[in-house]
Amino acid sequence: MTILKIAFKELIGMFIDDGALALLSLLLVLGVGLAVEEGLFGPTVGAVALCVGCLGILGESVTRAARRKFRR
Repeated sequence: MTILKIAFKELIGMFIDDGALALLSLLLVLGVGLAVEEGLFGPTVGAVALCVGCLGILGESVTRAARRKFRR
């Protein structure tokens, strides 16, 4: 039973651990979606913007986590 509790906590932790990552990802999707819907971007440019934006957000999150880990 203990292993199930640990696994459940780890699973939940993946989604709750970095609130900034989740928030920025949602804002990126919202912004690009609105831009495509309003005709500011074409679908292809929107897809590229999502890919580049997600990679940028992920890179920032990893950098921030690494800084926290090495400060301790």
